[in-house]
Amino acid sequence: MSQQPLIVSIPHRLGRQEAKRRLDSGLGRLRPELAGLISTLDYSWDQDRLNFNVSAMWQTITGAIEVLDDAVRIEIHLPWMMSLLADTVAKQVRGRGIAMLEKPPGDA
Repeated sequence: MSQQPLIVSIPHRLGRQEAKRRLDSGLGRLRPELAGLISTLDYSWDQDRLNFNVSAMWQTITGAIEVLDDAVRIEIHLPWMMSLLADTVAKQVRGRGIAMLEKPPGDA
């Protein structure tokens, strides 16, 4: 039986291109921040959709981030063991996503 994906939606007023730029910038900073927790963080953009693959705690998490004009929709496929932590994962993803989107345009 397949698990339902975890869906996190984050509204924004940035427009699609600026939201995508801020997410891309934030993801570039994420890898060194999480170096001790994750073994793999791979992602690639396909237009306004980012597909990702994260390995942590001997588990692989896949998903996608869809950047819309007024929201970011994050779909996460958790392995069964990690699905027990779905609420915690959703809170962390939402918090990091909001932080990335709130960064000012001159973010480093």
